[in-house]
This record gives sequence, C-alpha cells and structure tokens, in this order.
Amino acid sequence: MKISFVIPVYNPGQCIKKLISCIKRFSLTHDIEIIVIDSSSNDGSTDFLVKDDSINYLKIKKIEFNHGGTRNMGLNVSSGEFIFFITQDIVIPDVQNLGNLLKPLLNNSKVGVAYGRQLPKKNADFFGVSARKINYPSVSRIKSIKSVDKLGIKTIFVSDSFAAYRRSALIEIGGFPTDIIMNEDQYVGAKLIKNEWLIAYEADACVYHSHNYTHSQEFKRYFDIGVFFGHNDWILKDFSKAEKEGAKFVLNQLKYLIRKKKFRIIPNLFVRNFMKYFGLLDAIIN
Repeated sequence: MKISFVIPVYNPGQCIKKLISCIKRFSLTHDIEIIVIDSSSNDGSTDFLVKDDSINYLKIKKIEFNHGGTRNMGLNVSSGEFIFFITQDIVIPDVQNLGNLLKPLLNNSKVGVAYGRQLPKKNADFFGVSARKINYPSVSRIKSIKSVDKLGIKTIFVSDSFAAYRRSALIEIGGFPTDIIMNEDQYVGAKLIKNEWLIAYEADACVYHSHNYTHSQEFKRYFDIGVFFGHNDWILKDFSKAEKEGAKFVLNQLKYLIRKKKFRIIPNLFVRNFMKYFGLLDAIIN
C-alpha cells in the first residue's frame, strides 16, 4: 500500500524542512512518496528539495498556481492508494498523527476523505483560537448525506491543510475543479457526499495551524468565498445556507467573550464579522 504526500509551496521558509523531516519519519513504517509543487519560490527555502532524490519536486510558474488545478497535478503524478494533501504551514507535533489520519480510511471502505484536527499556534489571536475550537472539536465523527439535516453545510466541510483522500473516490468524482478561486476542499466534499461517500473527521490526528487575519484580509477571504458560492450555488441549495452557520459561529464567539469578561474584544468581533458579511455581499452583487 503506497501513500502519497502532495504539498503545494511558495516561499515556505524554514518550516518546510521540519514538515518534510516528519513525513520522512513516516516512511520508516510505510511506503510513501513525497510530491512538492513549487510556485517558483524565490526565498531559497526550497533549494534543498531540488537536491533530494527522494522527493518528486515539480516547479511551476507563480501565475500557474490554482488551488484545484495544482492539486490535480499532484493527483495525476502520484501513485498512492491514499493521498495526503497538506499545506506548507502546518506543524505536525508527532508522526503518529499521520497514522491516525489514515485510520478512518483503512477501517471503512466508504470513507472518501479524512481530515484532521487543527489546533491554534502559540501566536494565535482570539479569533484564530475560537475558529479552531468550533470547527475542530475534540470528538471524531463520520459525515454522510444523512448528516445534512443536523449539520447543514458543515456536512461537506473538509480542510486540505491536513487531509487524506482515497484515490478511487477522488478519481470517481473527477478530482478537484481545475479553475477555482478557493474552497476546492468544500467542492470535493460536496461531490463526495452526493456520490454517497463518507467524510471522516479524525480528532486524534492533530496539527498546529492558524492565521491571524486583519480586517482587510477577512474581507478579501469572504469576498472570494462569495465568488465561490456564486459559481457553485448548487452547494448552498443542496446543503443549506451558509448564513445560518455563520450566525451560530458569531453567537458562540460573543457568548464566550461575555463569559470570560473580555469586553474590549467585542467591538472587534462585530467589525470583523461585518467585514466578512460585506465581503460576501459585495461578491454576490458584483
């Protein structure tokens, strides 16, 4: 059983060495291949990858990068029965987490993808921490088409920062969309569920991964999300409205701030979520 690792990178800095080192430790007990797709990094941090014969290093032009198309490139050149798609900025605390992410795929042949738990990094702000607590709970679960009534659009939630796919499932649905602005993982999640595959969330497979977004970055992200749903409105029609989950998310954040008496953060909460909503609205109008 071969396992492939596909990692898109661009100026990853020193973190890429630790990530590759962890994956190589996994090769002591598993037959693996590592595929790195570099969007023409210019910071020198990927130079060692070119010299490493154990890594399939592919270089593309920066303008050629696309969240779906680049991952399809990795799918097409890989040979593993299972394929890990991970991002350059995750920190894997222990190699055992890689094995834990494989378990749902090995234990249930109907699981098309498994994604792991993301914990906030030490420098994460309140919003980064709370997002991880809500989106990545401490209990594992399996999601199917029957989950839609309870979970709504969260049924199709997957994160390609740390996910392992069954090759046959991914090929069955046509792989990733080749030209997509973002949310390629949600798109694939929706396709898998509609094709009667299962999505596994594995809480025992942990990585550190978080971002501290500015207000303008939040606006840009949610504008892009709005564009995504505008081009793929069938997802909202089939899996409920994203706004319902968004309202629950904000309410949970507000309750937490009040309970912890962090009143000074509350204005920031409303401004930040206004930027998110305005970004979505602007994308829909335009």
